Amino acid sequence: MKPQSALFENHEIRRMYDENTETWFFSVIDIIQVLTQQSDYQTARKYWNKLKERLDREGSQLVTNCHQLKMTAGDGKQRLTDVATAETLLRLVQSVPSPKAEPIKLWLAKVGYERMQELADPARSLDRARETWQKHGHSEKWIQQRMTGQETRNKLTDYWASHDIKKGEEYAILTNIIHQEWAEVDIKSHKAMKGLQTQNLRDHMSEAELIFTALAELATRQIAESVDATGLGENKKAAKTGGGIAKKARLELEEKTGNKVVSGDSYLPPDKQRLVQK
Repeated sequence: MKPQSALFENHEIRRMYDENTETWFFSVIDIIQVLTQQSDYQTARKYWNKLKERLDREGSQLVTNCHQLKMTAGDGKQRLTDVATAETLLRLVQSVPSPKAEPIKLWLAKVGYERMQELADPARSLDRARETWQKHGHSEKWIQQRMTGQETRNKLTDYWASHDIKKGEEYAILTNIIHQEWAEVDIKSHKAMKGLQTQNLRDHMSEAELIFTALAELATRQIAESVDATGLGENKKAAKTGGGIAKKARLELEEKTGNKVVSGDSYLPPDKQRLVQK
């Protein structure tokens, strides 16, 4: 399955697509968070737990139809998360009194159709990503850098995939090592600086942060390739060295300009920014 996320009114909904069954699986808690209009993820999780208990008592099959898949949590780690198909969620929505019920139902139907279009024409997914970034207020220059950085990232993960690195946890370990080395702050702490929870950190990076992330990942891949690094141990060494190269460049730039590269700036909507500041 391929993990992704989609936006509903600036809320990121984690989802995974099963190519074999051509089915979307969505994070139930992310949907619940939207329906209950909770800014706090843990509050939404508690609401879902109580709702599951009530549905079980009522003999509903909705909970039975929910499954668990590993998805990236707010701390960047892969954790088992309750997921459900759009069909199950459309029924579940009826159990949560919310003014967002009808909009989320329309959205669930829409994203399923979009995926069918993307399979027929992959360029559509790029267009949709660009449109989303524009809505968040990103410049065309930033968008180009984001897409270039993603290409660099994809080449690195392609290397990992062919050199005995397991998708999920081991990818996350190596990614965090690279980030810690160049930024001198781990991914979880960097997200906290920006007030992010389930959002993608890279979608909230400055142009400079994106460039140094790409430099660190480019250096990591080329170093790994030069020694044919295989397995987690050897690739950890490449990750530290690659991140270190980007760190040296960052420190030199900061010394020349007097400005810090790693920042707490993000592209959160104003209402969420106020919550972070509080």
